[in-house]
Amino acid sequence: MKATIQKWGNSLGVRIPGFIAKDLSLEHGSSVEIMEEGNKIIIQPKKTRGLKEALELITEENIHKEQFDVSAGDEAL
Repeated sequence: MKATIQKWGNSLGVRIPGFIAKDLSLEHGSSVEIMEEGNKIIIQPKKTRGLKEALELITEENIHKEQFDVSAGDEAL
């Protein structure tokens, strides 16, 4: 498929045809990864992590410790 690169502010942009966006479940605001491989530009949907995948990344080294402070405002009982 052929597309034309257009100026967009200080950057350049290319439009993604609607049928491709639909096939890849892309919509306004979707995150994509842009990579350069040799003389090619690769754009692919950014994979989002679900809760299970996010929880699997927690280790003893990176887990946040609990923090407690004095009650404030309507929190005070």
